[in-house]
Amino acid sequence: MDYYLLAGDAILVEEFAYGEDHVTVGLAGAMWSAGDTGWRGTGAFGQFLRTDDDLLSVLTPIRRDRAARVLRDLDGGVLPSELELRARFGDWVRFSNAAPLRLGSGETPQGYAEKRVYRVLFAKEPRAAQLAELSAAWRGSTPGGLPSGKGRAGNHLFTWNLRRVGRGIAWGLDVTMLLGLESPDLAGAVLRKLTADVRERGLVPVTTERFA
Repeated sequence: MDYYLLAGDAILVEEFAYGEDHVTVGLAGAMWSAGDTGWRGTGAFGQFLRTDDDLLSVLTPIRRDRAARVLRDLDGGVLPSELELRARFGDWVRFSNAAPLRLGSGETPQGYAEKRVYRVLFAKEPRAAQLAELSAAWRGSTPGGLPSGKGRAGNHLFTWNLRRVGRGIAWGLDVTMLLGLESPDLAGAVLRKLTADVRERGLVPVTTERFA
C-alpha cells in the first residue's frame, strides 16, 4: 500500500491492482482527515488528485510508520492494519486495458525468452535534490543528467531510466526487461521496487503500461 500526507492534516492510503502482465487495472483507497470519526473510501478522488496541481502541491508520499505517527498526533488513534484499511476502500476505479503498444522491432536477443518494455507514469514535479538522490541510489544517469540504472536478477537483465514525457507535463519510468529462459517472472517485483524508489523521492505513481 502507498501512504500520503495531504495538506498536513489528512492521511490517504491507496493500493493499485495489477493484471497478469503487471499493468495497472485498478485503484482504490481510503482517507482520514482531522476531525473525522473514521476512514472513508476515496473512490475516484485518487484518480482526480493526480490531475489537480493544487492538490498535488500539498500531497506528500510517506511511509506507513510516519502515517501512523501523524495519525496519532492528530488524535486519529491507531493506524488500522492493511487488511482493515482495505475493508474501508469502497469502490475501485477500473483502468481500461489495451494490448501492448509495439514500439520498435521488439526483437528478443539470443539467450533470452522475451523482451518487455514498461512505462510507469508519475505526477508531480521532483526537486533537483530528489533527482540527484535517485541517481545515486540507482548508480547511474542519462546524458541529460536524469536518473537511470541497470541490474540483473538470475538470468534476467533490466535497464531503466526516468524521463519527462507528454511534452514535459509528466514523468515516466521506462523499464526494458530481457527475461531469461525457464526462470520465474520477476517483472512485477522489479516494477514495484523501482516505482517505490521514485515515489519515495516525491513523485506520485499514476499507472503502469506495457509497450512491448
